[in-house]
Amino acid sequence: MDASQEFAAGTPVAVLTTQPLDRLLDYKAPETGCQTGDFVEVPLGPRRVLGVVWGPGQGDFDPAKLRPVNRVLDAAPMREELRIFLEKCSAYTLTPMPAMLRLATRAPGLGDPPSMRKIYRLGDAEPSRMTDARTRVLEVLRDHGGLAFTLGELAEMAAVGTSVVKGLVKQGAVREEDSPRDLPFPRLDPGRPGKALTEDQSAAATQLQEAVASGQYGTTLLRGITGSGKTEVYLEAVAACLERGRQALVLLPEIALTAEFLSRVEARFGARPAEWHSGATMTERRRIWRMVGEGGAQLVVGARSALFLPFRDLGLIVVDEEHDTAYKQEEGVLYNARDMAVLRASICAAQVVLASATPSLESWTNAQAGKYRKIELNSRFGPSILPQMQSLDMREAKLPAGRWISPALAEAVEARVAKGEQALLFLNRRGYAPVTLCRACGSQIACPHCDARMVEHRFLKRLMCHQCGETMPIPKACPECGVEDRLAPVGPGVERVAEEAAALFPEARQAVLSSDLFGSARALKAEIERIAEGGAEIIIGTQLVAKGHNFPLLTLVGVIDADLGLQGSDLRAAERTFQLMRQVAGRAGRSERAGLALLQTYQPEHPVIRAILAGDEDGFWRAEAGERQAAGVPPFGRMAGIILSGTDTAQVFDLGNALARNTGPLSAIGATVFGPAPAPIARIRGRHRVRLLVKAPKGVALQEAISRWIAPVRLKGDLRLAVDIDPQSFF
Repeated sequence: MDASQEFAAGTPVAVLTTQPLDRLLDYKAPETGCQTGDFVEVPLGPRRVLGVVWGPGQGDFDPAKLRPVNRVLDAAPMREELRIFLEKCSAYTLTPMPAMLRLATRAPGLGDPPSMRKIYRLGDAEPSRMTDARTRVLEVLRDHGGLAFTLGELAEMAAVGTSVVKGLVKQGAVREEDSPRDLPFPRLDPGRPGKALTEDQSAAATQLQEAVASGQYGTTLLRGITGSGKTEVYLEAVAACLERGRQALVLLPEIALTAEFLSRVEARFGARPAEWHSGATMTERRRIWRMVGEGGAQLVVGARSALFLPFRDLGLIVVDEEHDTAYKQEEGVLYNARDMAVLRASICAAQVVLASATPSLESWTNAQAGKYRKIELNSRFGPSILPQMQSLDMREAKLPAGRWISPALAEAVEARVAKGEQALLFLNRRGYAPVTLCRACGSQIACPHCDARMVEHRFLKRLMCHQCGETMPIPKACPECGVEDRLAPVGPGVERVAEEAAALFPEARQAVLSSDLFGSARALKAEIERIAEGGAEIIIGTQLVAKGHNFPLLTLVGVIDADLGLQGSDLRAAERTFQLMRQVAGRAGRSERAGLALLQTYQPEHPVIRAILAGDEDGFWRAEAGERQAAGVPPFGRMAGIILSGTDTAQVFDLGNALARNTGPLSAIGATVFGPAPAPIARIRGRHRVRLLVKAPKGVALQEAISRWIAPVRLKGDLRLAVDIDPQSFF
């Protein structure tokens, strides 16, 4: 699909820029001419900005006054299917088009001239003398395994001035090269034999390959118990896609998952794919962006933003762990990558594979209704079997204050470690303690910018706000009353559990897996590889460890607080707890050794806990679907959140009340408005936040009604309004 229109020099053309404007801008085509989809540099006031030729000029300006396009950039034009995708994504999420274009042009330096495209690698020579600054530069280059950086990027990562890097270039310790932006990625060989598949896996792979070979759009829910070999199955679909000469995209929810996955891709296809995520350097991202558009990258493995890359011919999108909340972007453009993957595939006649051991209720319902094809893998690959699951009733455990590991769990850990196996202690809470309390005056240390408590991170020796990222040293005295040595941590985080485990098992090697303990994505991936090779007997981790990792020696999972996710009024609380517990339990016994999952709970009779232990997934989904259907909430109804924010509380509430009083367009489609009410965390980064919730029947034109509802709003001062279609979080 691509019907580009050519424009001769001087012809008026409409350009969409990345600047926050509410319309296309007219320019004259440059002397070389241009076509629809061309990436261009255009003048806007005194600046030069990036844009895309969107079509013929709109004609509402005097042609004589039009400024010409400065130049057409050296990049493959944006294809029609991507332009349509951005427009539909904009309409669905109610996001302005310039913000959508920014998502699709996240390749730094697209418009840079060749002289600015220098990159820096580790050289062969030793500097004549070493300084602390020079040492930091060389350490950054060594730590990143030969990767190349731009000058600014390398200087920033090493916390030095650019002159330090240039001095090392003169000494030969750092090498300056031209950017390899036009260097295609190594060719993947889909004809290489993959792993031997079981009968179940082979049948599933054949179905996916046939779907890909059809060259038509379709979505398949690939549901398989943990350890059933979903990855090997969908890699066969990738092979079928590559054989047809089309490109494939595999989305993963966490960067930490990519290390093992990339090794499996390399083993299957003989080369590594392109990696797109926040851990990639600017140079890597610029090269991937260009090669995807020119067809020089056959397979991309990436985070949710990879969905907006300019693929030349996208034939398959795999969304691994499709239920994961990391696919929902919660800032800026509020979109769900799983849903937008289905939209993009429908435009470019591609197949979608949604893979999960514990699918989202939305995907499960679509499969039940026949909207998605459903393929199931019900047995583990090879000799491994599903772990046994048991609850530990914490009401009967006599634990002293400040202790969280029950005697029964401690005994089980000791037994596994004694046999040379690994045990995982799981708690979905980062840091050392969620609250720091003064025993003298009773106050809790709060973030100065948010209505949230500062979380103690003892390993980092700091207090941190998990909403805005503000940090401060752990104080000796209470900030409120000034009394020293009376501050006490309240409640457990993974660091506190790690401290307790070190006291209980002093001989065992420990590893703590929590996102805030690693300075870079590569450091985290290296630690996961070390653990998989047996570098620790006891792993203490957050939900990071629940996602797709394969630790062959891990045979015991102990969940410290299985009740944690059941608190609060989130409509998806039961679903998320069920998914998380099943996923984390699935880390145990993934090779020949039998696994055991122990869930510490104060509510062993809770329906969700009972469903987890019974393993009756379909029974759980049916019950959950029945409750949601009766309440008319997603996936059996529509929801949208309206988030208002500003520094003046009264102004924000006034705007919320004005919206709540004038709901005519929403009432016309049978929608109900709840609120305004303060958001559960009412202040973040100094801005007061108020929410309204819109609930509507399924099938109504909700976005159109919301657009009409908020159209009269005029935002004064620093007031902001954001619309969240299909909200996943209510904070």
